[in-house]
Amino acid sequence: MKDESFDFLKELLSTPGPSGSEDAAAKVWRERAEKFARVWGDRMGNSFAVIGEGGSPKVMLSGHIDEIGLMVTHIEEQGLLRFTGVGGWDPQVLVGQRVRLQTKDGEVMGVIGKKAIHLIQPDERKKASEIKSLWIDIGARDGDEAKSMVRVGDTAVLDQDLLELPNGRVASRSLDNRMGAFVVLEALRLLSEEDELEAEVVAVASVQEEIGLYGARASAFSLDPDAAIAVDVTHATDTPGVSKNENGDHALGSGPVIKRAANMSPLVSEGLIEAAEREDIAYTLEADSRSTGTDGDAIQFQRAGIATGVVSCPNRYMHSPNEVVDLADLENCARLISAYIKGLDRDTDFVR
Repeated sequence: MKDESFDFLKELLSTPGPSGSEDAAAKVWRERAEKFARVWGDRMGNSFAVIGEGGSPKVMLSGHIDEIGLMVTHIEEQGLLRFTGVGGWDPQVLVGQRVRLQTKDGEVMGVIGKKAIHLIQPDERKKASEIKSLWIDIGARDGDEAKSMVRVGDTAVLDQDLLELPNGRVASRSLDNRMGAFVVLEALRLLSEEDELEAEVVAVASVQEEIGLYGARASAFSLDPDAAIAVDVTHATDTPGVSKNENGDHALGSGPVIKRAANMSPLVSEGLIEAAEREDIAYTLEADSRSTGTDGDAIQFQRAGIATGVVSCPNRYMHSPNEVVDLADLENCARLISAYIKGLDRDTDFVR
């Protein structure tokens, strides 16, 4: 991966942006997009970048920029903060983590507390932690001091930035799905360097996916594209205990994962497969008999229906403080999408 692209990825991953509070991450994405595309936003906080305006077909690329996070629900008299999850958490991974609270006066650091094991009764030690039994400690002396620092409704993310691992792999929070927001913009950058592009292509950093696919729904309605590709993570199945019978065979480094799902357009998925084979890009296939659990589900039924496909990247330890991906998979996701769109022209028909 080129240094400039990697620097962008690192900045995007390190910037807090839980669902509903994506503004800081969106700013990073838009500043990068402005180097080669026309950029704008909407009232929800979705970010758009377009090239080839007036071309045909119009293709939307959607990668959600929000991450799972935490939200303060109550400030206790002793200054400890009670909280809930923004998006889906396994509470076991939260215990003892450092957090970055986003407040109107700036960032406040804290740690997630739990009763020490020495104080837990033997019959309770085997019970899983629940979020309602945890708290955030910001070092406040009492509730009044805590309330001067933090308000109910403030959000937080875990304090886990990118860690470079061997073999081109990285670990970080928020790879689900800053990775997708990164890939759609990288694909757009690659396409901006093409001289004979016929399609109009709009990359979208959509918001609020983790709480209901809301940003993709609004952005697809406003754009009304002919076709769309949603980019997200999927479960890497090369770790112990993950069933390939149920989830398919998607190892880190095995390339983009092309979704074949009952609610996705076979024209788009087959086109992606053909592009991968034409460009000699390794890929795997993933099947869903109902829906995909991605922005693609919200996009495909907007307006009169949008021909939609899904491209994913294998991800270990999803919804944890340290998700792991292979950088080559990210690059090849962008290459695949670019190759597919380069093959579209004004005669491309998505009607079935």
